[in-house]
Amino acid sequence: MAKKKDSKSNSSKKSTPNKKASIRNFKNKILVFLNKNGKKPIPKKELASKCKADRDGKDKFYIALEELLQDGLIMEKKKGIVLTARLGYFSCEVKRLNRTFGFIQRLDIDEEIFVPGKYLMGALPGDIVLANYIPSRSGSPEGEIVSIIKENNAQLTGKIEFVDGEYYFLSDSFSKNHICISKASSVEFKDGDKVLAEIYSRGKKHIDHVVRIVYNFGTSERASSCAMSILVDNGVNPTFPNAVLDEAKNISHKGIQPYDYNNRQDFRNIPIFTIDSADSKDLDDAISISKHKDGYTLGVHIADVSHYVTPLSELDKEALNRGTSVYYANRVVPMLPKELSNGICSLNPNEDRLTFSATMEISNSGELKSYKFDKSVIRSRVKGVYSEVNQILDGSATDEIKQKYHEVYDNIFIMNELADILIANKKNRGCPEIETSESKLIIDDNDICVDVKPRTRGKSEMIIEEFMLLANQSSANLARKMNIPFVYRVHEVPPIEKVDRLKECLLKLNVEYPQFSEIKPSHMAEILKSAKGTDKFELINNIVLRSMAKAKYDKTPIGHFGLALKDYAHFTSPIRRYPDLAIHRILSDVVQGYDQKYITKRYESFVQNASEQSSKMELVAMNVERSCEDCYKAEYMKSHVGETFDAIITSVTDFGFYVELPNTVEGLVHINTLPEDVYESDGMFSIIGEFTKRMFTAGDKVSVICTKTDVNSGNIDFELSK
Repeated sequence: MAKKKDSKSNSSKKSTPNKKASIRNFKNKILVFLNKNGKKPIPKKELASKCKADRDGKDKFYIALEELLQDGLIMEKKKGIVLTARLGYFSCEVKRLNRTFGFIQRLDIDEEIFVPGKYLMGALPGDIVLANYIPSRSGSPEGEIVSIIKENNAQLTGKIEFVDGEYYFLSDSFSKNHICISKASSVEFKDGDKVLAEIYSRGKKHIDHVVRIVYNFGTSERASSCAMSILVDNGVNPTFPNAVLDEAKNISHKGIQPYDYNNRQDFRNIPIFTIDSADSKDLDDAISISKHKDGYTLGVHIADVSHYVTPLSELDKEALNRGTSVYYANRVVPMLPKELSNGICSLNPNEDRLTFSATMEISNSGELKSYKFDKSVIRSRVKGVYSEVNQILDGSATDEIKQKYHEVYDNIFIMNELADILIANKKNRGCPEIETSESKLIIDDNDICVDVKPRTRGKSEMIIEEFMLLANQSSANLARKMNIPFVYRVHEVPPIEKVDRLKECLLKLNVEYPQFSEIKPSHMAEILKSAKGTDKFELINNIVLRSMAKAKYDKTPIGHFGLALKDYAHFTSPIRRYPDLAIHRILSDVVQGYDQKYITKRYESFVQNASEQSSKMELVAMNVERSCEDCYKAEYMKSHVGETFDAIITSVTDFGFYVELPNTVEGLVHINTLPEDVYESDGMFSIIGEFTKRMFTAGDKVSVICTKTDVNSGNIDFELSK
């Protein structure tokens, strides 16, 4: 009896791989026969016969056929099955949708393809589709979806609209049309509500879909409701999984143990302090400085997050997935739970904190002579605030402020002295001084945006920036010299097509520019310097900015064009950026004495994954922050509809031009609202009236009236004041 059971068991175990092998064989046969047949389809029954799918093998044949269909390698036509590659089709993932178009990403090569709305076939983000190319109108790849091979259970954000006695769903992304709502919806809603929906049933077009409402964010007239939907739409979760929270709470509860001080440099006797905005709670960097006859000793002390967030822990996996903290309005979605970010990792004053320190020796001329990285322990003397330090530097500080900073008062002036030298050196090495406008949103107790102001930078902000740059530069320099895997912050040379466009624009503006065959940072700096103080500066500043490549993370140390640096990385913010945490982990092994061979073996694949994921999530965070900010600005401008403002034209399109107010609020002046004429764009920075010859050019000052705001979309409309 025992032998029988064993025999039966063994037979059962062998059947699974045999079945898989049979399915794999059928797949190979199907692909061979279809390839031989070219573009001509083969009926299913004929294909089964060719593959010799007899009675016993018929099930396996159809499983193989279905799997190939799901993989997009074959497709079903009216007259039978055909190889997709023979028809020029390829598999893609739907990445994102707009109201009248979408983008798909090829799965076999790194290429994004534009798809006009009429060729989307009702596809949704995350769907796997078959597509082919169509003639392009722009020069960039364009295509059409021919089949949806795998549907994604997509969730969609939008708002409720009540039309002709019925409630409809209006998607934020894929359609201008009203979508029917299923009676199976599980939450209550009313006209104008911002909601989350899921597909209840699919149609062949977006308008034919039916949705079920699963969550109500609140009214779409409130920026806070719209911001929550933007987070959900981009996959940014304000809450953490329980397993992550449990780890964070255990770490926080445990606190710093006596053995944690082992093998650390003790900097608690040195006057160290933090400088941040007044409302900052996640203090991840602190400064120490001293001056001597040969120059300066600068210490940049960073929260040792890697001590607590260990490889492959739940905290680590969640931090990698998030990539970065997301800041919007007066809120933050942190990369790490507050037990770490605002607690044991935050460099709070008068508390022992574990840190990773970069100690740098700098000459009187600002040359970085040497650096040293150490695991350390510090005790910050004071929680500095940018505005207070600025008052100390400009001589307006009160006695109360002076007393608060009495332990580090002299150090502040040494910091200022060194920063001036570093800033001058940055200019001398040709670093372009591009100006960008940032907004400060004033949110009241009811979570409503009541004011928008330009965010200004004082001297203390510039000081801290320079010191962080130096520490970041040192970490990258160490990694490159040791030839170890690392997550570098890279900024490539502007693409040739953007450089050509820059030259074309400058020529059209009659602006002289340095002659070059290969562009360097100093060339950009020279262009900006020559325009400084002229009425063309705003325009040229924007043109130069748009000619730049996007900075990203990469395992290869190709340098940073915008900073004019050969070596650069992000070392100074491990609480809110994963690349910094990754770097700390690698440098911890360096400090412990591990050799290049060991570090390479351990981190080679890690840095590749960390670089790609961090770059990806940085873009997500930027999109979220920008979209949320637009909603809050629109909310603020609701109370200013009908008012007149001075503005500057920032960019020109075929349908009008965008303007920016002095408070950084932006909006559109639509071409239909301009004085009667036939307007054409020059394709660069102007639109011109055919009959009146009136010209509107980026950089021009105009007077505009706010005519309409839409909090839901973040759009603000202006018209020229008469």
